[in-house]
Amino acid sequence: MPPEQKWVTPLEHRVQEAESRLSSRRQKLVRAMVDNAEDTYYLSSREMARRYGVDAATIVRTIQVLGYGQYAQFIADLRSHFVTSITPYRMMRSAARARRSVEGHVQHSLEMDRANMDAFRDSMPPERVVELARRLDKAQQIVVVGVDLAYSLAWFLAYGLSWLGLRAEAPSGGSGNLHHRARALGSHDILVAISFGRCLRDSVEAARTARKKGAWTFGITDATNSPIARVCHDHWQVSVTNPSFNGSYVAPMAALNALLVGYAHVQSKRSLVRLREIEREEETVGRWFSPPPSAMGNGRK
Repeated sequence: MPPEQKWVTPLEHRVQEAESRLSSRRQKLVRAMVDNAEDTYYLSSREMARRYGVDAATIVRTIQVLGYGQYAQFIADLRSHFVTSITPYRMMRSAARARRSVEGHVQHSLEMDRANMDAFRDSMPPERVVELARRLDKAQQIVVVGVDLAYSLAWFLAYGLSWLGLRAEAPSGGSGNLHHRARALGSHDILVAISFGRCLRDSVEAARTARKKGAWTFGITDATNSPIARVCHDHWQVSVTNPSFNGSYVAPMAALNALLVGYAHVQSKRSLVRLREIEREEETVGRWFSPPPSAMGNGRK
């Protein structure tokens, strides 16, 4: 995506299309809901009406002009808009508006992490995790792309897969290195792209390049209409919503853990052989700390 091209969410597109059919009062109402999505995406129609000083019927009629048959459909698009347009500043600003103590903010963060975990668990059948694990098992090589903080997730997945015997890597460095690795992939390879919110351009372009080269692409993102979800062949939706300035990787880590468990058990005998080899090597080279004999006896009489 060219840097000068602004990503327009489905909700913004509907607002633009319906602008001429909205009165000035309703235009102001819609803009307020969209511009403050971080504070409104979870509200019921009655709560939304109270927030903006109108009745619930006005909210319903307004979203009908936007083309939504049900309020739930509008809220789903509003949440996606929030996810793909939120910035660390807006997230922190929203949290700061809430009248909580510091301890209350910490408790709220823990509650949101648990909610993200529950949402992924409830929406992700184990069969889908196993399906992805089996596809990874057939790949000749796997490249996991994550930029900035998401590199920690990419590295974790690539490390876990390589530990179990797969040719997996998480390339570091700048965009040139990422695209070099993406261009080298072919029809027997897989690229996994991890990015959230508006998605980082380098991750999206790496996935697009790999797909053009014939590789199968898979995204881990937090909205079904995010740039990563739109570019990749398939994706998982995993929420990183949190009152923190950098989001939360609790649910994505759980998703990656589930994937590694699934892959290990797709062919458990092979995994056991591999892990046993690693165990023997580590015993030989003395990888783990062991106190010297003199230290073992310290304090004894």
